[in-house]
Amino acid sequence: MSRDQDGAPVMQGMSKVASKPPEARSEAWNRCSLTASRRNQPCGRLDLRLLASRITSLVMDSKGDLPSILDVHVNINGRSSVSEKVKGRKPRWSVRPSDMANRTYNPIRAIVDSMKMEPNPDKTTIPLSIGYLSSREEIASYYHRPEAPLEAKDVILTSGCSQAIELCLAVLANPGQNILAPRPGFSLYRTLAESMGIEIKLYNLLPEKSWEVDLTQLESLIDEKTACLIVNNPSNPCGSVFSKSHLQDILAVAARQCVPILADEIYGDMVFSDTKFEPIATLSHNVPILSCGGLAKRWLVPGWRLGWILIHDRGDIFGNEIQNGLVKLSQRIMGPCTLVQGALKSILRRTPQEFYRNTLSVLKSSADLCYEALSAIPGLRPVRPSGAMYLMVEIEMEHFPEFENDVEFTEQLFVEQSVLCLPAICFEYPNFFRVVIAVPKVMILEACSRIQEFCEQHYHHAEGIQEECDK
Repeated sequence: MSRDQDGAPVMQGMSKVASKPPEARSEAWNRCSLTASRRNQPCGRLDLRLLASRITSLVMDSKGDLPSILDVHVNINGRSSVSEKVKGRKPRWSVRPSDMANRTYNPIRAIVDSMKMEPNPDKTTIPLSIGYLSSREEIASYYHRPEAPLEAKDVILTSGCSQAIELCLAVLANPGQNILAPRPGFSLYRTLAESMGIEIKLYNLLPEKSWEVDLTQLESLIDEKTACLIVNNPSNPCGSVFSKSHLQDILAVAARQCVPILADEIYGDMVFSDTKFEPIATLSHNVPILSCGGLAKRWLVPGWRLGWILIHDRGDIFGNEIQNGLVKLSQRIMGPCTLVQGALKSILRRTPQEFYRNTLSVLKSSADLCYEALSAIPGLRPVRPSGAMYLMVEIEMEHFPEFENDVEFTEQLFVEQSVLCLPAICFEYPNFFRVVIAVPKVMILEACSRIQEFCEQHYHHAEGIQEECDK
C-alpha cells in the first residue's frame, strides 16, 4: 500500500491530478475519482459510489483546485504538502469565545439567570422552567476526580454527544480559523466544521503503532489560526485506546503550542480488560480541555439523546468567557429531554457494575473473534482494537486488482455476500474498511465466513499481477 512521506495512504492517481494545471484538474480528477467504474451497476445495487462521489465533490472547489483538506496529507511532486508553521510565531494562550457565541442571546434565560432570589424554605419548589441543576450536579459528581475536579457550573447538558461537539467547535472557532482532527476519524468533525466555515486539518494516526498519533506531523499543522485540537479516545473508527504516556505526549504538544483540546470521550471506560482508559483532563493542569460525553454508548441508549460538556480549566485560560459562551449556545434550542434528565440520577447510581462488565465482555469476545478470523484471510490486515465498538481492516489492494478502491471492494462484498462494511474513505482513510463488532458472535462468525469466501474468489497473487502487466 503506497503512503506519502507523512505516513498517510495515498489514493492512486491523486498526485497526478494535483500536478496538472488548475483548469485541467477538475476533468482529470473525475477520471481518477473514487467513483470510477468499469462495470454497469445492477438495479438495486447499494450505491456506495454515490457516497464516494459526494466525498470527492466536497474536496474540490469551484475552480477545480484541491483545497487544504487534501493538502494536509497528499504528497505532491515529491514534496511534503504539510503546511509550515508561521515563522517567528510565539505561542501564547489566548482563547476567546467565537463571534457566534457572543451574538447568541436568549432573553428568557438572561432575565431568569439574573434574578437574585431564594425560594421559601417552608414550601417545596415547583420549577415551571427548563433544565435541571440536579442533573448537572449528578454529572459533575460522577466524573469528578481529584486530579480533575468538577462542579455543576462546569457541566453543560446537550442533546447527545454530537451536539456537545458542535457547541465546542462553535464556541472555540470562528470562520476562517482551523481545527485539527484525527485521520482516520469520525466524519462528523468535518461535517460540522465545514458547515461553520472552519477549515479542518487532518493529523495522521499510525496503524503500525496501534493508531497512535504522528506527533511530529500533528505539531507541523499548527499555526496562528488553529482554534483547537480534537482528541478522540477511545477511537471511532479504530477501536484504539491511547496509553497514559501517549496522552501526555499529545498534551505536551498542546501546551507548547497553546492550543486547547476538545476531547471526544463518548467511548470513555469502554475499554477491554487488558487496557485502561485515562481521561485526558486528569493528566494536565495547564491545558484547557472541553470533554464531550453522553449516555449513548456506555449505557447503550443512543436514542435518548443526552450528552454533556465537561469544562476543565484549572489554569483559568478559558475564564468565564468560554463557559458563558457555551451556556448561551446551549440555549439556542430547548436542550436534552427532561424525562431523561429526571432519570439520570438512577442511571448513574443504580446501573449495576455487572451491566458494564457484560457489555465489555461481549465486545472483547467479538473483537477477538473477528480479528483472528480476518487475520487468516489472504489480502486483509486487521488492526486489533482495544476498546469501543469497531475494528479497522486494511485491504491489500494489489491482491484485488479488479477493484479500484475500498468503495468498490465493500460494494461488491455487499452485492455478493450481503455483508455491509463501511469503506474507510468515509473516515478519510482509503483502502481500509470498518467493522462494527457490537453484534452477536454467531453473526460475527457468519460475516467473517462470507468475507473469506468473497476474498478467496477475488484474490490474485502479486506475482500473477506482475506477469500480466509484463505481457
